[in-house]
Amino acid sequence: MTSPARAAAAACLVLALLAASGCTSRPQGGAPTSQAPTLGPSPAAEVGTRWRAGSATGTLASGLDAPWSVVPLPNGGALISQRGDGTVLELTAHGDLRLAGTIPGVVSGGESGLHGLALREAGETTLLYAYFGAAEDNRVVRMPLQGEAGAYALGPAEVVVEGIPRASTHDGGRLAFGPDGYLYVTTGDAQRSDAAQDPDALGGKILRVTPDGDPAPGNPWGNAVYSMGHRNVQGIAWTSDGTLWASEFGQNTWDELNRIDAGANYGWPVVEGVGGRAEFVDPVVTWATSEASPSGIAAYGDTVFVAGLRGERLWQIDTRDGEAVGSPVAALDRAHGRLRDVIALPDASLWVLTGNTDGRGTPREGDDLLLRIPLTPAT
Repeated sequence: MTSPARAAAAACLVLALLAASGCTSRPQGGAPTSQAPTLGPSPAAEVGTRWRAGSATGTLASGLDAPWSVVPLPNGGALISQRGDGTVLELTAHGDLRLAGTIPGVVSGGESGLHGLALREAGETTLLYAYFGAAEDNRVVRMPLQGEAGAYALGPAEVVVEGIPRASTHDGGRLAFGPDGYLYVTTGDAQRSDAAQDPDALGGKILRVTPDGDPAPGNPWGNAVYSMGHRNVQGIAWTSDGTLWASEFGQNTWDELNRIDAGANYGWPVVEGVGGRAEFVDPVVTWATSEASPSGIAAYGDTVFVAGLRGERLWQIDTRDGEAVGSPVAALDRAHGRLRDVIALPDASLWVLTGNTDGRGTPREGDDLLLRIPLTPAT
């Protein structure tokens, strides 16, 4: 995996180059789609620090079509996934947007398609992991990045995890390598809510696997499942104290931010929101579904940032010892429409993907953007 020093240097380099170039170009050679990852604890943010988002200071990319996630590249630039067409776009360190490749086997429909991305360095090779909806299931594949920065291409795909249930909704889809080096995979219940309470089923779970897709050592049920009782998790991130957080779409009433512990049961479909039952873990924060519909999340220091789709805002939650401190604070309130993903960079900034297109080239409120948002210490 990328070392903290290398990741920090790469992120700072790409931000400086992108800010200088003011990129707003469209991809060459193909229509955009969607992709995604979430970073672990930022090496530049200390435990006990809390942060607030400012206003957008730059548009790093525009002309995106239903982007789902963004991940910085180790040598500058970034990759962006697009949900509808299965494409992965490269944003170069000079601000150009180009087609890196198309994930084979993506079958989009409803909310399913190409979702999360994550990167891992294996020796001299950088591997790209991607979560997507195939014909019969959701799955995770990995492939080498071939070529040079600014001209990357996707190598042959190898299946890492398969058999995750898919449906037109509730498909989960976020990927992230944790501080322990294992791959975390969020899944939805795929409209089969009872599966969320079955520890042997992959739906309605957070999975924890090795880079090769095997169950990670120490998993609570001896399989790939790390936590259960989830409806549709689309965001995971670690605060600087090592706490794992996840965002979860509710059904009709409550969206959630949960602290994730190994072997914990978060109650779905028995409970939505706070249930107060000893056998289930209650969420740390809840929102009405009209205020959030949370997708990607990021953490910087001890603050968690939650990207809201229907809520059209970025929620900021300060934490301490796995609990919320004070009330959530909204930023970017309806300034850019629906927010799909957010990641934290070591230079005290966020990258935010908007989600205002439908993945079929039809805008809801114009095209989608990748924005840069500066962070300042909370007072």
